[in-house]
Amino acid sequence: MNALLHSSNHYLCRVPYPLLSPVPTNNTNLPRFISTTKRLPHPIACATSNEEFAEEIKVVEPNTNEGTASSTFSTPIDKELKRVAQKTAATFAPRASTASRNPAVPGTTLYTVFEVQAYVSMLLGGALSFNLIFPSDQPDIWRLMGMWSIWMFTIPSLRARDCSKNEKEALNYLFLLVPLLNVGIPFFWKSFPVVWSADVIAFVGMYAWKLGWLQKTD
Repeated sequence: MNALLHSSNHYLCRVPYPLLSPVPTNNTNLPRFISTTKRLPHPIACATSNEEFAEEIKVVEPNTNEGTASSTFSTPIDKELKRVAQKTAATFAPRASTASRNPAVPGTTLYTVFEVQAYVSMLLGGALSFNLIFPSDQPDIWRLMGMWSIWMFTIPSLRARDCSKNEKEALNYLFLLVPLLNVGIPFFWKSFPVVWSADVIAFVGMYAWKLGWLQKTD
C-alpha cells in the first residue's frame, strides 16, 4: 500500500521518483512514515503544474476572438470610405442649385429632365464610343467625349436629383471609380468601346449593390 501511495504521488505531482523517500523495508511504524511524507514538496509541484495549465488556457483563449476583432475593424474602414467618397463628390460634382431644398423631387418636371438627360447622354456616349456617330478612322474628340460621357453627364445629372441615401452613395462611389477605369484600362486595352462598356458595367453593378437589386424578397 505504501508503494501505491508513492507511485500515485509520482504521476500526479510530476516529481521524479528518486526524490521521494524510499519505501521502508524494515518494521518502521506508521506515524514515522506519515511524518516523512509531510516533508515532501508535493503541493508545490502540483501548484506549479496547475499554474502551467492555467497559462496554456490563457494562451489559447485570445485566438477565439480573432474573428470578432477582424470584423470590428471592417466597420471603421467602411465608414471612412463613405466619408471620403461623399466629401470628394460633394466638392467636385455638381449639386443642387438651391441651398435650402432640392426642387428636383420625384414627380416634378425637373426630376424627369435630369433623369432623361442622364440616360440619353449615356446612350449617346455609347454611340460615339462605338464610332456610330461622326465616324472616324482615328481617335478624335467625339470618341473621347463618348468614353467620358457617363462621368461628365450621367452621374452629375442623377446626383442633381433628390434621390435616396443609398442611390447617393452609389453615385458618389461611381464618381470616384469611373475615372480610375477610364485612365487604367487604356494601359492594357486601347479601345473606346471597351472603356465605355466597363463604365456601364460598373454603373449597373454599383446600383445593384447599393439598392439591393440582387437581394431576395419574401
